[in-house]
Amino acid sequence: MSPLLLFCILIAYFLLLLGVAHVTSRGANNDSFFIGNKSSNWMLVAFGMVGTTLSGVTFVSVPGAVGIDGFGYAQILIGYVIGYLAVVWLLLPLYYRLQLTSIYHYLDLRLGTRAYQSGAGFFIISRLLGATARLYLVVNILQAIILDSLGVPFWITTLVVLGMILMYTYQGGVKTIVWTDTLQTGCMLFGLFACAWFLLGELGLSVPESLERMRSQGLAHVFTFDVDSPNFLVKQIVAGAFITIAMTGLDQEMMQKTISVKTLRDAQKNLLSLTAVLVVVLLSFLFLGGLLYLYAPSVGVTAGGDKIFPAVVMGHMPAALQIVFLIALISALFPSADGAITALTSSFCIDILGIKRRTDLTANDAERLRRRVHLGFAVLFLLLVLGFKAADNPSMIGVILKLAAYTYGPLLGLFAFGMMTRRMPIDRFVPFVTVGAPLLCAILEYNQAYLLGSYRLGLELLMVNGLLVFAGLLAISRPQPAGDRPAAAAV
Repeated sequence: MSPLLLFCILIAYFLLLLGVAHVTSRGANNDSFFIGNKSSNWMLVAFGMVGTTLSGVTFVSVPGAVGIDGFGYAQILIGYVIGYLAVVWLLLPLYYRLQLTSIYHYLDLRLGTRAYQSGAGFFIISRLLGATARLYLVVNILQAIILDSLGVPFWITTLVVLGMILMYTYQGGVKTIVWTDTLQTGCMLFGLFACAWFLLGELGLSVPESLERMRSQGLAHVFTFDVDSPNFLVKQIVAGAFITIAMTGLDQEMMQKTISVKTLRDAQKNLLSLTAVLVVVLLSFLFLGGLLYLYAPSVGVTAGGDKIFPAVVMGHMPAALQIVFLIALISALFPSADGAITALTSSFCIDILGIKRRTDLTANDAERLRRRVHLGFAVLFLLLVLGFKAADNPSMIGVILKLAAYTYGPLLGLFAFGMMTRRMPIDRFVPFVTVGAPLLCAILEYNQAYLLGSYRLGLELLMVNGLLVFAGLLAISRPQPAGDRPAAAAV
């Protein structure tokens, strides 16, 4: 299919998003931008969050990883379910009880200013790195299948994509994203099932027959019982649970949408629905990956990892499915970037700049400040995507999970300490603990062959990081005086 035609489809899809944004952002203000005026429909939020949770990394990397790990990702999926249940019953009631706009304000109420700033700071670092890694993956594929042939440089592609995202999130924020994410999730899921249906037809197999073929070729392997392996069953399940708690329950982007729902009960229904849908969708992505690896040899495709899905689609599927794939890919791109820029803007304005506490700002001043911060994060996104392009890692899902282990670990430790103890850390020492723990983890990982023998660290590095922060806070804390900070007492 002509790259020019594909480019026109990309522009048309963006104009549709811009139209949705125009309708939904009417009368929007800072409260609309930050928490959607607490009036978001829980069903829309739940469905739209599927796209945010999955992103382009899941769309491309999870099917691609089947060639290496089989269906091993299902082990992590079991942990995800456990983690979502913990967020629903432990964290959401806390956030609604305190009526939070930024979830990191809990750290201020419970542990003090430096804990609050440390938590917000690590979220900003986490989301900046994670979201730009996801954005890079999809932009790189768009570059390869469309824009290289048109002579457009990668940096211009990234700049234009970020400009598009800015245009439809600039005013409405969460109020707009709830609707655009719903549209994008629907397009992404349609692309997933359409491609799987085509591959089943080309292979001449039913679903049970294809699963049996995958099993015979070692593509459907799920459980790893080798204790020393990074993919050991127990390790993956426990790590999956903590990844979800950290990357959903302690993440301002994910919680910003969830707490934009009016009541706690509806917010809980939102996350429980999201959990059920995610299980089905992620299993479907694994199944699609198996089909890709069954089909690729028959048409001479030798690509693997992140490259196999686009290689099969753009080289061996009909034009209509190429269009479906492109729209689905774009739909996977935008939710992972638009929500991130919005959440980063919200966190920086509320947690770092104190926009809601400052009495020297009029409503117009605060809105202008928020818009400048929004633009600044878009510039940072551009620079980091270009940095990932220079590094050119073959599988971004591993990179993203590793970044999460280092940057979400301090958040896990801070919230766990606040909720599980009744002690107060010495405020000025908290940043040293939260920065020191990831550095110790890096030393441990680099020297693991010497320190741990045959055992290899995997996703449990996130838990080790959180445990080090918890232990450090315990060491610099003292018992909390009775009645001190009653609104955010340990739960």
